[in-house]
Amino acid sequence: MTFADEVKNAVTPRAALLVIGVLGLQLLFIASYVGALHKPKPTDVPFGVVAPQQISAQLLTELKNLPGGPLDPRTVADAATAREQILDREIDGALIVNPKGTADTLLVASGGGTSMATTLTRIITEVDRTQQRTVRAVDLAPASDQDFNGISSFYLVVGWCVGGYLCASILAISAGAKPANRQRAVIRTGVMALYSIVGGIGGAIIIGPILGALPGSFWGLSGLGALTVFAVGMITLALQALTGIVGIGLAVLIVVIAGNPSAGGAYPLPMLPDFWRAIGPALPPGAGTWVARSIAYFRGNAVTGPLLVLSAWALVGTVITLLVAARRTPEELTGERPPFGSTPLP
Repeated sequence: MTFADEVKNAVTPRAALLVIGVLGLQLLFIASYVGALHKPKPTDVPFGVVAPQQISAQLLTELKNLPGGPLDPRTVADAATAREQILDREIDGALIVNPKGTADTLLVASGGGTSMATTLTRIITEVDRTQQRTVRAVDLAPASDQDFNGISSFYLVVGWCVGGYLCASILAISAGAKPANRQRAVIRTGVMALYSIVGGIGGAIIIGPILGALPGSFWGLSGLGALTVFAVGMITLALQALTGIVGIGLAVLIVVIAGNPSAGGAYPLPMLPDFWRAIGPALPPGAGTWVARSIAYFRGNAVTGPLLVLSAWALVGTVITLLVAARRTPEELTGERPPFGSTPLP
């Protein structure tokens, strides 16, 4: 066989399509990460204002009309309410106006993202300066001194997501990208669940007792890790069950290319462009990062919605995986061949 024949046999239409698909993922990766993170700026950040009634309306108008619309200000009854709303993650900061002097107080929470706290401090300092006033920032939920820029939560969740789709990919390609039958699909689901529990606990051990990067409940983080790994793993298995090996690329598209830059990790969601801000909370990295920060810095508040998002991904992935396996025909089962000449694993 000549070299030309070898090349012709190697470069099949299927291989060419897969290479083109990989190239597409590469370009989407660049476009998504650079598009989301190259120029972060705050837009419509939920922000509270505690001020005497005679100046509240004017101050709200001034904050609302700042160039670029960085703030979405709203009146808050008093300082105690503002503190609670920040710790409940309803707002990202609040200005407490001193009616008896010119020194105001800005409440922030760097545990939700150091870049957001810094940005709010800069904006309000400039606004107060124009009124010949000063402002003092008070951090209600400070990021740990072992959690630089408050991004350890994000990297923890990224690690869990990577483990989820890599484990699912290995389970699937061990005997072809589609589950051969219902029994094998059930076994893979069980293995994925066990792996998720171990991965969740392992991540919590590393981020907490070993590195001391995050405070908060160890078992809370472990449970979040298990759910995150399982959600990503099962949606990966489901995509592979539906589309074959292409499912691995689709999982990368959802979790890595779309999910990571929109997760609010390096920059909180209000600092991201509209598209990424809209999709972030609905994807596993964004939901997981939000919950991890809430556990670490916000007393576990405001986690119901993101946990439901992760649970939905896990449930949908599990149902699709099992249904597709149950509906496969005998011809499909007979035609499946394990790759690389290896003995298929469950």
